Amino acid sequence: MTLAKRNLTTQAQDLLAGETSLYILKRSLQAILTLLLASILCFAIIQLSPGNFLDTLRQNPRISPERIEELKRLFGLSDKKDFPTLANQYWKWLIQAVQGNLGLSMHYSQPVSLLIGRRIRATLELALASIVLTWAIAIPLGIIGAVNQNKFIDKFLRVISYTAQGFPSFVTALSLLIIAQICYPLLPVGGRTSINHDQMNAIEQLFDILWHMILPTIALTITGFAGLQRITRGELLDVLRQDYIQTARAKGLSENRVIYIHALRNAINPLVTLLGFEFASLLSGAFIAEFFFNWPGLGKLILAGVTAKDIYLVMGSLMMGAVMLIIGNLFADLLLKFVDPRIKLADLK
Repeated sequence: MTLAKRNLTTQAQDLLAGETSLYILKRSLQAILTLLLASILCFAIIQLSPGNFLDTLRQNPRISPERIEELKRLFGLSDKKDFPTLANQYWKWLIQAVQGNLGLSMHYSQPVSLLIGRRIRATLELALASIVLTWAIAIPLGIIGAVNQNKFIDKFLRVISYTAQGFPSFVTALSLLIIAQICYPLLPVGGRTSINHDQMNAIEQLFDILWHMILPTIALTITGFAGLQRITRGELLDVLRQDYIQTARAKGLSENRVIYIHALRNAINPLVTLLGFEFASLLSGAFIAEFFFNWPGLGKLILAGVTAKDIYLVMGSLMMGAVMLIIGNLFADLLLKFVDPRIKLADLK
């Protein structure tokens, strides 16, 4: 009997692994089409904006018209009304992008892939830290609010969530920056590392980065935890009203077991689904935090590219945002399957 159970367990694990692999392959193929359409849309939007990178250079009397024409040929720029040339420009960029070359940045005169590679780590550090802190705060507060529905603590938490959600991000960042200046040197004013970072050992460097992450992470968390807290409260309240919860209580199960074992497991599914979108949305939310706290991430890089009308830098950064969205959604789907084995990956779109 034990051997039979082991065989069934092994077969179930093999079947699950095969289903997961097939699902990842399916989503990868969908991701290729999504990235292709996203790149076309991004390129079209950039071309619809007035002017280009060379317009600023033309205003500089030190740069000759011959140099302008040379740069025009180098970067493949052309009149935006010349559709065949624009299509050819996009096609050349796409062929290079498939090979891992996102083009040459006009503003920095460096490969776009190299610039993104240097900045992506800082953005991911900030995004992951913010997600962990957001969930660590929002989930417990949402549970407390649901369990104590309409009591003082629930009303107090709802006031906090409404206030945090309605607070502008730039005001939050600016307020934290003022606090940092008052508390300096207890809190860093900005940047990702200290001046003597290179002279530190590995452990000191890690704590130095974590120390500088405190304020930008808090800035992103304040704007993110409020919505998640309200969703957690609402989902848990819906589950607590279900008949099987009342049955579990009638059987004499403890309230903690009813809430954390039976109710929370079913209420967590919609929250896991939001995780993928939250991961990608942090890229746009990081603009303000990176700007105010001088954090060297993708947000500042995209802002510099848009300001300078650096088409290849903007294209590469936007495509990186699309990749983060796809990876985040795929991770959320796989995590949803892990949390609730009853869900079939084939049913997830």
